[in-house]
Amino acid sequence: MGDLPLEVVYIAMPVFIASAAALVTAILMQARAEVLVARHRETLAEARTLLATQHRAMEERIRATEENARRQALDEFMGDIQVEERQYLRESASLFSKRKSLVVQQRVSFRNIPLTDWVEREYPGAVELVRTPPASRGLRTTSYELTCPSTASEQPPEAETRRIAAVSSASAGR
Repeated sequence: MGDLPLEVVYIAMPVFIASAAALVTAILMQARAEVLVARHRETLAEARTLLATQHRAMEERIRATEENARRQALDEFMGDIQVEERQYLRESASLFSKRKSLVVQQRVSFRNIPLTDWVEREYPGAVELVRTPPASRGLRTTSYELTCPSTASEQPPEAETRRIAAVSSASAGR
């Protein structure tokens, strides 16, 4: 310390101490800023996780609502579809024999609009009419009994139609 004058040491010492204190303060502030940034990132990650969970829950609710609406629309549609059934005895007389057969006709209708033609099934040798409607799986079913003239090709007249049973399991559930 012989070459430096004492005044320079007295002036340089506070400057050196102030710069060291500033350096320590800067390091502490940098560490504090990093801690705050880490806490902020953690809060953002929690918020993103919460938003993703809410988004998935909302999608599931929307999907469930759409599925419920589709199911209700299908139930309404199936409630408007009905299967009509008519049954009658057909007697066909030939030269040597007289034969009776049960004829069952069915068609599918939407409300009052027929979707299909009458589908006819003939059961030869049947004596009694089956009076129970077919299993309807939730469809409205109407059964008719018809008496037909002896010619097999002639369709039964609608005037001779009388209603046997109207089963409406779809409307009973409403």
